[in-house]
Amino acid sequence: MIQARTSHTATLLLDGRVLVAGGINDTGLLASAELYDPAAGTWTATGSMTVDRHHHTATLLPDGRVLVAGGGNGPFGNGEISAELYDPSSGTWIATGNMIQSRALHTATLLLNGTVLVVGYIDPIGLVPDLAYAEVYDPTSGTWTATEHVAAGRWMHTATRLPDGTVLVAGGLDNFGYLESAERFDSASGTWTGAASMAAARALHTATMLPDGSVLVAGGDGGSGFGLASAERYRSGNGSWTASGDMDGVREDHTATLLPNGTVLVAGGTRRTESALSAVLYNPVSGSWTTSGGIDVLGGATATLLLDGRVLVVGGTAVPSGQSGTLALATAALYDPDSGT
Repeated sequence: MIQARTSHTATLLLDGRVLVAGGINDTGLLASAELYDPAAGTWTATGSMTVDRHHHTATLLPDGRVLVAGGGNGPFGNGEISAELYDPSSGTWIATGNMIQSRALHTATLLLNGTVLVVGYIDPIGLVPDLAYAEVYDPTSGTWTATEHVAAGRWMHTATRLPDGTVLVAGGLDNFGYLESAERFDSASGTWTGAASMAAARALHTATMLPDGSVLVAGGDGGSGFGLASAERYRSGNGSWTASGDMDGVREDHTATLLPNGTVLVAGGTRRTESALSAVLYNPVSGSWTTSGGIDVLGGATATLLLDGRVLVVGGTAVPSGQSGTLALATAALYDPDSGT
């Protein structure tokens, strides 16, 4: 990339290009953005956001614009309240309505009606112990509306839109510890209902919608310094979770991408003291995991499925050889499902 970055966002645009925005590196917070053109294999700078931010969300809207919301704007845990829109036709950003609550380490999910559900935020000093509401963005009016209160406030969780249009929110962390709980949002009624809990409490995990409509949750931080290798599947038909085998080892803050052939590519992530060098593939038919190549990336990277079926993995952090600490990366890599490399 033009700039090293971690904890950024990557969004596939309607024309097949990928917008990478914000994040953080050794020089500080970033407002810059750049575009990857898969046909040319090149990066070009585009307009910068109006606000520096990391751990924000980016959502492709039905009209092709990208909504960026929240994120860290200073020391870890300080959330940003602003939101802005990227117009691919002009390469520019404009501010839109502020959220009701400042948020970082939250999720944003496009609903079937074209609005965007934002859930969770970090509360580092415990002023809002229940983190009790989500909000919905309306692209037509540029405004935010609070939803009914959630059952559990959380951050570092996942949110997945199910085939029926409801959103499954699972795991994460609150002011009291790691969560195994889950709940579902019904956009038609604007209400939340409880869902069965996962077998393991986890944060910084991934959740991937599978072709059969079930959701694969994998890895994460299980608390007390322990990463997780386990995976489990949620089946919305009966609302239950079932174990789904272990990955090649523990990892958290990794990426998970549904490939065109129905398998799931898990890449990168952190194993506390080393890179998760291998990538692994999950076969939802057999419920098994296999190793497939690897990439020298820790947490904070993004993975984007391109229109041609390849996966673009960019940024993140790595441990410099012979040094302590981590280094933000400017590297980009392409995974080819046909060759497995």
